[in-house]
Amino acid sequence: MSHRRTRWIGCWCSVALVASLVVLCARPADAQRRPKRPRDRAASVADPSKPTKQAQLLVELPESCNTPDGMALLPSGDIILSVPNFNDKKAPPLLMKITKDNKLEEFYRLPKNPDTGRMGPMGIVAAPSGDLYLADNQIFHDPDGKPMLYGKSRLVRIVVKDGKPVEVVPVVTGFNVSNAVVIRDGYVYVSETILAPKTGDEPLASGVFRFKLGEEGIALKQPLKDDPHLIATLLTYNKEVPFGADGMTFDAQGNLYVGNFADGTMHKIEFGADGKVVSNRIFAKAAFMKSCDGIWYDARTKKIYVADSLANAVQMVSLDGKVQTLAQDPNNDGSNGRLDQPCEVLVRGNEVIVSNMDFPVPGGVNKTFDKPWTMSVIKLD
Repeated sequence: MSHRRTRWIGCWCSVALVASLVVLCARPADAQRRPKRPRDRAASVADPSKPTKQAQLLVELPESCNTPDGMALLPSGDIILSVPNFNDKKAPPLLMKITKDNKLEEFYRLPKNPDTGRMGPMGIVAAPSGDLYLADNQIFHDPDGKPMLYGKSRLVRIVVKDGKPVEVVPVVTGFNVSNAVVIRDGYVYVSETILAPKTGDEPLASGVFRFKLGEEGIALKQPLKDDPHLIATLLTYNKEVPFGADGMTFDAQGNLYVGNFADGTMHKIEFGADGKVVSNRIFAKAAFMKSCDGIWYDARTKKIYVADSLANAVQMVSLDGKVQTLAQDPNNDGSNGRLDQPCEVLVRGNEVIVSNMDFPVPGGVNKTFDKPWTMSVIKLD
């Protein structure tokens, strides 16, 4: 701040003399002020689109794992990784285990889907019983080679005994694209990425289904929009990428968050005391969040972490809906753990574990399916 230096030379000989000395010797305040530099408010605020961390290598995957996808965090700290191998189907669909000390093991070589001969493991979650609930996505497995196969995707339960997978039990059939799977308070939730294929310029409809844990042998009513298990619907306006509801996670208060993949928005779904949906609204969006794939709420940091597949980034969403880029990479081959089209995230301790699908999508940063196939890690503070 400016200050005033005033020098007084006075004598008491006469009032006139004192006055004249004041006039001659006092330094004006204006002469003492330093010009203020204009403050750039924008520069003083951090750009939320700028990454704050760098992804590193967690593990490099073997030849048998060319398309990693969903992850389930077990109480032991181990992670079960679903590997549909959509990129190169010469490799079979698998479940892999990443141990808490980051050793890689084959967990389960999945049996054949009864309709197509090949399972498509994606979203996966551990139930309180220790069994695993898995989305068997059949959209890319048309036996006649068509681009999309509708109505054949499933939710299945993998029976686990003494830590080992035993068998696959069908729970729900009739999905178009069964995608993410989460469990909360005795219910299992499944995101349906395409409720019905588009026929014109209308927005794509997708949604969330809910089933009681323990229910099995459920055949969904067609069309899917009429099935009573459908609890929420999302609309997607991206005309280039026909994928809607994707990742899901619950916060500590029991609110459900759902990623709208192609629009890059996140919905918040709230429930009443009777379990019915009372609110379904867009909760978070940002110009730099290009997609909303797998998501994970972390109670310690009170953030929702987002696999932004199209932007080749991992975003963070605060509980007030603000978005901040955590890590991001340009188009690359995934060497050294750089992000390579992340599709799923989870938080284990103070680390964000990232599954890199490397499955090019129109409009995405990632342009080429290429080696190495990797899992990344981002260290949190």
